[in-house]
Amino acid sequence: MSDVTQNQPSGPQHWDVKPAFDWKTVLAAVAAFALLSVSAHRMELHRLSSQLGEFLQASVGLKESSQVGRGIGSVAQQMYPLAIAERTPVSLIDHFDPDDLPLFSHLETDTIEESALDAETMQMTTRLVEKTYLVEPVGYLTFTLGKMLETVEMAVWASLFAVLISLPLAWVAARNFTPHPALYGLSRSFVSFLRAVPELISALFLVLAFGFGPIAGILALALHSVGFLAKFFAEDIEAADKAPQDAIRATGAGDLAVLRLAVLPQVLPSYTALTFYILDRNIRMGTVIGLVGAGGIGQELKGRYDMFQYDHVATILLIIFLSVLALDALAAKLRRKLI
Repeated sequence: MSDVTQNQPSGPQHWDVKPAFDWKTVLAAVAAFALLSVSAHRMELHRLSSQLGEFLQASVGLKESSQVGRGIGSVAQQMYPLAIAERTPVSLIDHFDPDDLPLFSHLETDTIEESALDAETMQMTTRLVEKTYLVEPVGYLTFTLGKMLETVEMAVWASLFAVLISLPLAWVAARNFTPHPALYGLSRSFVSFLRAVPELISALFLVLAFGFGPIAGILALALHSVGFLAKFFAEDIEAADKAPQDAIRATGAGDLAVLRLAVLPQVLPSYTALTFYILDRNIRMGTVIGLVGAGGIGQELKGRYDMFQYDHVATILLIIFLSVLALDALAAKLRRKLI
């Protein structure tokens, strides 16, 4: 009884509650607020707030119009209806044969005004000219779907190359499996360099090297994807549970056997999710690198945008959206089967 009494604390107990914020946290918050204030002025965020305010007022009828509303309305009107058909003057079609028309297509003849320079009077004259057009009811939709298929193929090949390169590179870039510390530093630096160079910049140089087309796009997407996949693959290897690895090593197995038998089963679900993410990202980025001539639907998107053909742009954007949506559904289904 006396031992119990001696072990009990005498007097009231005092609890020290750690404050939620210390002076360092407050100082850091004040410094961050000051930097954000300076940045907001440099980025002209005050203009953003005023324009959004005008747009909201115009939306509820408190103001006649706004700059944002006029811009969005102008583009939206030109985007509808979507461009589905293709109408091409037969004079621009090489070796045109009116008796061998594409499926579901037909010919139309319109009378239009055409201005030309009169060689005798050296003045511009206007005359009526009949022009024949080849009309394909779903011609542009078919053409755009073909370009989207090319973009998806580019993304698939780029993702495949990225995975094949990232798997051995991740082994070297993993701290607990790298053959030598120098190789670890070199591989990590190489991966960081690939990740730091945007696809659009590398596509510009690759187009100069390989010419316009999908090859430059595939390589640009693959190199940037390696920068991400190799980093995440290596980090998953480093974070894998050590107990199975120790059990395999106790049998005298080497690093490759440990990777295959103890690490790969743990990281496979994460690798699968990362690969699907990179594929999804490459499809979306494939539409961007096409702007510099690296193949895919992006090249068509830029051309139609530059010509202010917003109905064609709307068709392209809708196809991109539906393609990404279909890929998400497919990826979710495959993940449920593989994981």
